Amino acid sequence: MNNEDYRVRLAARLAALRLQQNWSLDELSVASGISRASLSRIERSEVSPTAEVLNQLCIVYGMTMSRLLSEVEQTADNLFRADQHSLWQDELNGFERRMLIPPSHQFRCEMVEGKLRPGAFIEYSNPPVQGLEQYIWLYSGELTITMNSEKWTLKEGDSLRFHLSGSSSFSAHESLGAHYILVVCKS
Repeated sequence: MNNEDYRVRLAARLAALRLQQNWSLDELSVASGISRASLSRIERSEVSPTAEVLNQLCIVYGMTMSRLLSEVEQTADNLFRADQHSLWQDELNGFERRMLIPPSHQFRCEMVEGKLRPGAFIEYSNPPVQGLEQYIWLYSGELTITMNSEKWTLKEGDSLRFHLSGSSSFSAHESLGAHYILVVCKS
């Protein structure tokens, strides 16, 4: 699936989630803090949402970003070939997210490959689901993760585990960027 097809399917899924809640665009705007105009453009696939916008929508819908993105390309397989990995890009913030192993009702964990361009910074005010168990392994570059008042800087080969709660940010090294594998487990 190419990026344009993926964006169209993501837009359709977001619109379907809103309609399942019986919300107007105005009601979703109030609940998410995202302007009605932006929501409308996203649902019409005129623009691709940023990571922050998707996170806000996931908070409203009570689901992880990985789960939302996997619903765009649902599969019941247990083997995931390289050409099946769906890619989502936040070009504004320099973030790529490739779903390696999507969430499933039969498994607790999912696996994501993330890439942040040099100097990229992404901030989330809240996690979509409080207390998510996460494991991150930095393949290359350098990545600083801040969660509430804690801060960790990972260098190539380092790994970190945590329960996601409160505000968080991910900052890639100014010249190296960051390339990592993230495992997210639901309770």
